[in-house]
Amino acid sequence: MMKTFKNPILPGFNPDASVVKVGQDYYLATSTFEWLPGVEIYHSIDLINWELVSSPLENDAVIDLTGNYNSGSIWAPHLSYTDGQFWLLITNVKTGTAFKDTLNYVMFATEITGPWSLPHFVTASGFDPAFFHDDDGKHYLMSMLFDHRLEKPNFAGLVIQEFNAETLELTGTRHHFFTGTNLGVCEGPQILKKGGWYYLLCAAGGTGYSHAATVCRSRQIMGPYEQSPYHPLLTTKPDPTNPLQKSGHASFIEVTPDEWYITHICARPLTERGNCPLGRETALQKIDWIGGWPRLTNGSIFPDLAVPAPSIAKNSRQKIDFSTFCDFNTTRLPNYFKGLRQSPTANQRHISLSDHPGYLRLYGEQSITSLHKQTLIARRWQHFNFRVETEMNFDPTSFQQLAGLVLFYDTDNWLYLQVSYDEERHEKTIQVESDTINQFAYHSERIIIPEHQPIRLAVTVNRNQAQFYYAIGKQDLQPIGDVLPADQLSDDFIKAHGKLAFTGAMVGICAQDLDHHTSFADFKYFNYVEKH
Repeated sequence: MMKTFKNPILPGFNPDASVVKVGQDYYLATSTFEWLPGVEIYHSIDLINWELVSSPLENDAVIDLTGNYNSGSIWAPHLSYTDGQFWLLITNVKTGTAFKDTLNYVMFATEITGPWSLPHFVTASGFDPAFFHDDDGKHYLMSMLFDHRLEKPNFAGLVIQEFNAETLELTGTRHHFFTGTNLGVCEGPQILKKGGWYYLLCAAGGTGYSHAATVCRSRQIMGPYEQSPYHPLLTTKPDPTNPLQKSGHASFIEVTPDEWYITHICARPLTERGNCPLGRETALQKIDWIGGWPRLTNGSIFPDLAVPAPSIAKNSRQKIDFSTFCDFNTTRLPNYFKGLRQSPTANQRHISLSDHPGYLRLYGEQSITSLHKQTLIARRWQHFNFRVETEMNFDPTSFQQLAGLVLFYDTDNWLYLQVSYDEERHEKTIQVESDTINQFAYHSERIIIPEHQPIRLAVTVNRNQAQFYYAIGKQDLQPIGDVLPADQLSDDFIKAHGKLAFTGAMVGICAQDLDHHTSFADFKYFNYVEKH
């Protein structure tokens, strides 16, 4: 019986995969948008099980995301390897209006785990930069071209230019070498050289339900490029029932000269063409080369949920449970935790694992709606059904001091079980509040709770519903507030209301002090349990 694996291989918010093979090792980089550490690089030896081993944008001293708009910041990275060195291209998208400030940087390292060089600015002409290292020793940088002129399409095709790997500068003339296919928006370019042909693999059709991956080829790197007869290579646009919707933005992987795969972006809606709270994930498909052209092994343009396993995975067992527990009795946070526009690296001004040993201390900063400095530590949702619990010590003295447990998409979309203080009654309180695209609402009464006692906070998510719980000390957890619509924490819901959204739902802990930025909350543990 043929061994198979199940997609996605990286569940939850893990978009825009770029893959490189070095010896028998495979490395995969994904985009992180406004979350730090930025760019996540995974390692695998079998293509189906991946371990996070590096995040080159470790903190806000390396890259400044302060003030960047929601779903801006670190877009699709490109990871490559040549002459004993890893290369990483990143984009820091600063603005998302008619003008897009897309600052592209190059970084390099001799080991995937670093140390990585500081980001070196290269160009700002567009996003999705990628390298191609040719076999004649030349290096090229390509990206989509953004055209802000009102009479022009914003996505103006692809440009390519030679790159000097010694000076880290673009040289020669920039060429506008590809304008896309009949599927529209063209981005995410990558080039593979095989059999004397340059294969141009692109994302097309936007990031939603019309997304696709296309392939063209040329004998010359500058083109002209001819379109594959198997067009597109991958999409679910004509198939609303496929479980891996929004498939596109792919990356070639060679296992052997006769065995090939692609990674690709995908999303799993809760209902047909509905909301996708897990965000855009990474899947893997097998391809064959037919007459010099790549085609999905299943003979169609549609991705499969179950795929023939690579030969290198014959003794592997695919990881399916991503539950985690952290008791904070450590000197460094686990790498699945992310910080919002600030790194969660321990012992910074806003976070400490040493001020109260055995606890994570979060010092309140700006509000949960701030695009600048706020204290929020979170991890991605990786399953449709899960439960999170934490224990917190927090004794606020003002209504402007808050802390608690949050289901979070971005600063305009969240569900928050918050502990604060009622100055009229001189009591500590707990309450559920939400923000749905700048529409704030309470979803429970403001309940008085005892001071100077630990409080347990929990939340369960069952597909499109969320329920918060709380308990004082050793008491049993009790529900608080309404059953809430968890699926609103999705790019689909937000885009339907005219906003940009490209990330995925997160769950985390946070603290705010809207007065002196000095109050703090101590968290004893953070337990995330998936329900299958």
